[in-house]
Formats: sequence, C-alpha cells, structure tokens
Amino acid sequence: MANDGKGAMKTSGVERGYSDLHEHIEALREAGLLLEIDREINKDTEMHPLVRWQFRGGIPEADRKAFLFTNVTDSKGRKYDIPVLVCGLAGNKAIYQIGMGCPIDEIGETWIRATNAPLEPNIVESADAPCHDLLFEGEDLLNGNGLDALPVPISTPGWDNAPYTSSSHFITKDPETGVQNSGNYRGQIKAPDRIGMNPSIEHHTGGYIHWLAWKKLGKKMPCAVVLGCPPVVSFTAVQKLPAGVDEFHVSGALAGSPLNVVKAKTVDLLVPAEAEVVIEGYVDTEYLEPEAPFGESHGHVNLTEYNAYMDLTAITRRKDAVITSWISQVTPSESSVIKRPAYEAKQFAHLRDNLGIQGLIGVSTHEPLTSLHKLIIVTFERDAPRTEIWRALYGVASHRMAEGKWIIAVNDDIDPDDTNAVFWAMSYRSKPHRDVEILKHKHEGHGPRSLIDSEDSAVLVDATLKETFPPVSLPKREFMEKAAEIWEELGLPKLTPEAPWFGYDLGEWNEELEHMAELAVRSEYWETGKIYAQRRRKDVEMNTEVRTLDKEPGEDA
Repeated sequence: MANDGKGAMKTSGVERGYSDLHEHIEALREAGLLLEIDREINKDTEMHPLVRWQFRGGIPEADRKAFLFTNVTDSKGRKYDIPVLVCGLAGNKAIYQIGMGCPIDEIGETWIRATNAPLEPNIVESADAPCHDLLFEGEDLLNGNGLDALPVPISTPGWDNAPYTSSSHFITKDPETGVQNSGNYRGQIKAPDRIGMNPSIEHHTGGYIHWLAWKKLGKKMPCAVVLGCPPVVSFTAVQKLPAGVDEFHVSGALAGSPLNVVKAKTVDLLVPAEAEVVIEGYVDTEYLEPEAPFGESHGHVNLTEYNAYMDLTAITRRKDAVITSWISQVTPSESSVIKRPAYEAKQFAHLRDNLGIQGLIGVSTHEPLTSLHKLIIVTFERDAPRTEIWRALYGVASHRMAEGKWIIAVNDDIDPDDTNAVFWAMSYRSKPHRDVEILKHKHEGHGPRSLIDSEDSAVLVDATLKETFPPVSLPKREFMEKAAEIWEELGLPKLTPEAPWFGYDLGEWNEELEHMAELAVRSEYWETGKIYAQRRRKDVEMNTEVRTLDKEPGEDA
C-alpha cells in the first residue's frame, strides 16, 4: 500500500480513493482510538465479553475504543496467525467518522448523495488484488486451511452453539440480471468447508431474493463471503438498499472514487480487491439445515431455525490479513452504531424528498436496547403544520414493513436521544385521545417471534407543541453558564449538560413578566409586590389564570 502524495492511495500500483482496513487501523492508532491487546485472549470465551463491557459498563460513548487482538487462541489451545479487530469500524461515532472520511454532521447528506448517484466499480486483475495473495482450495480446505484457520470468535458465550461470523458480507447475484448484492448476514461455522447463511428474510431483499431465484432454476447459488475489507464496503453492506442496487456502486459513491473489485477464483462474482479474507462456494437451494441459537441484535437469543448453508470451494486471503468481528446483540453495539447514520438518512430522505414533508428537521432511530427499528423520533420545526406531522408519522410507519413500532413527533427543543426529554414531551404536549393513532397489521420484524400473535402494530404519537406554553422552569442560560464557571472553579466533577439545562420561552411570556423577572434578579422584587397589591379583586375564583382575563385592575389600558 502506498500514497502518491496527492491523496490517492495505491495497492499493487492500482489507485484508489479510499482507505483499506490496514490504513483505517493506522488512522485509529494515530487518533488514540485503538487498544492493541497483545496478551493471550481466548476467542471462544474472553474476546467478546471483554469488549462488551465498554457498552454495558457505564463507559461514555466517546471513551469507547477499537480493540485489535494479536494473540488469539481457543479453548483447545490453538493459536491463530490472523489478528481480530473488534469495534474497529463503529465502536463509537468518532471511529465511524474516520471510516467515512467526513465530519459527523455531514454523514447524513453524504449517504443521501451516495445512494442517489452510485459509481460503477473498477475491475482489476487478480495480480493487483491483495485478496488473492493466498489461495486455498480442494484438499487444502480440509488440511488446516479452511474455516478452522480463521479466528472467528463466539459472540455470546454460554448461548451461541458455535462461532458465527458477525461482520460477514455475503455477495450474491441475480441469475437473470447479473446485478450483485452484498448483505451482512451471520454465518455459523459448521465445518472447515461449510458455513451457514441466514439472510434477512423479513426484509425480502438481497441475498434471500437471489436464493429464491436460483432455487427456481434448480441450481445452487454462487456466493462469496467477505471477512474484513475497506470500511466503505462494510458501511453499505449493512444497509437495506432498494432491490437491484449494487452495494459496491454505493460504496464507491461514498468514497467519491470507484471501488476496486476483482473476479473471484472459483465463482462468477466480483469481490472487493482489498478484502482481507474471501470465502467462496455455493449455497444449496434444495436443502436447509438447522442453525442457531445465536444472540441477536434485537437483544434476545434467536432460537434454532432452518436456514441455508454454503459448501466451500476456496478461501483467498491477504498475506497480512486481519479479520473483523462486530459486537452485536443488545444495543448499543458496534452493529447499531454502524447501521444508524444511514438508517436515519434513508428515512429522512424518504420523508423530505419522496413525500415532500414540510417543516421536517430530522429522524432519530432510538438505539439503547431497542435496536434502531422499534422507537423512531421525528423532529419538526415549531410551526410545522399538523397535517405534515401526521403525514410524516404515517410515512415512517409505511416506509419498511417491519420498521417503527413507536413513532413519535417532537419539536426541535427536544433531544431525540434523551428518552427522558421525549417522555416529557409526550406527557405535556400530547393527549392520547387526540394525538395518538394505532396502526394494526404490522409485520413483527426483527425480534423474538410470538407464538400467540404473528402480527404487530404501531403507535403514532404527535408530541409537538400545538399551542403556546409557559417557559421551561429552569434558570435562564446566562445564570446557568455563570454557575457552571463557579462549578469548575470549585473543582467539582466534570459536567455533561443534558437538555433542557436552561429555561426558555414557549410562547407564554410577555414584556411585563420579563420586567418583573429582571427586577427579581436585581433584588428589587418589592416593586412587583406593590404592583400586585394594586390588582386585588374579589370577582374571580381561586386558581384563575390571569392570562384568561381581559384586563387586570391597575393595569394600563
């Protein structure tokens, strides 16, 4: 790998406008976002539990790291010569940002532009493709160079029935159109020359559609599985793009430069030239095998079910290969961080560009425990028309068949990532009899399957302001900021402000009230007492709000 000094990188003399995995790791190292673990780590009992702690141990999101394990063993004492990178693509937003090569606040629009203007890949020769440095096929696959040579960890020790590839991109193609798909599915390690395949059939896209097409032809499906590759390839593999859109084309558009691809050795497919490991073979379309249990991203163990399997024909790899393994299961996780930006961008683009929703600010998919799909917050400007709010709520519910169980509209003063703030809005800005709708006959989607009721439903909530409200009852910003300076001066623990952290007007504040508040902070509140004494009256009930009266006694006309 080399850089030509003008920003373009090269592999074996072939230019590219994106980082491969090794360059990405170096960037993480330079940014202080990489932990290199040299001590011996058991991939089947220790690796994922160790990294899992940074998601379940109260570690702030900004302090999460990528882990590079260089001394990997298993419970039988076998040593592996391939390092494993965990949380290296999306342990947190900073890691994801390095992989994307653009600032966090530009990621949404970058995704929208990439999906709207894909770039065809650049086909290179095998000699120029690092993924073809080493080739193992035939008897080699059964003599220690098959799947048993790959240090695939057990994701959920104590529940999973085998190691599963969690960052595996299954590349397939439509037998009629030839259009490829790259989808991220789990793969159970079943034998040195056999791996499971569990496509997302609830989305009815990608590899599953191709499998049905090959099954209809009565032929096995050619397939290549990538373990480790340039980050832009992984970022697109986890997205649910429209049928007929090749993820490699979107990867190139993300990078602003065509992706280098090469023809696989034993199957008629194109694979990323800078992939770390490529597993080639054919997926049976006649028989299915039992697969799982496996801890899934919806936060529960997926129980045993029948799924596809692939018989290997070859494994190719780089000489200095590094494989990736993603922390999934209970969110937040690497799996949710890597999916979230594009999921939100896709929903936003659907509402803004396809439906033309007015007053829309953003879409947020709730991450902790809910796995991005179930709780979705849509943010609107303060004066957005009520009809637009409801069009957006219905639009989110119908965008994908299994997405959106609780869909809530809020205003821009509510932080969609703060569920306390969202509940605050729901509690005071919505009335269930007026602002809640239930949609029946939704697909269950990704999650535990009910044996009682195979259908689900969605609840739509308009928790935006419909009228003026009194101010938020916290000190104004300038007083909170001054207090923060004193806090820091006293050496008290570091503050992490949570919105709302200062008071602000919601429409029911006027000049007189502002004047009285200014008198109060100048310690001149006795003046207000004199004014109120002049406004005594006996023709009103207790708790009558002054704002409901035309005029107060003693008040200027």
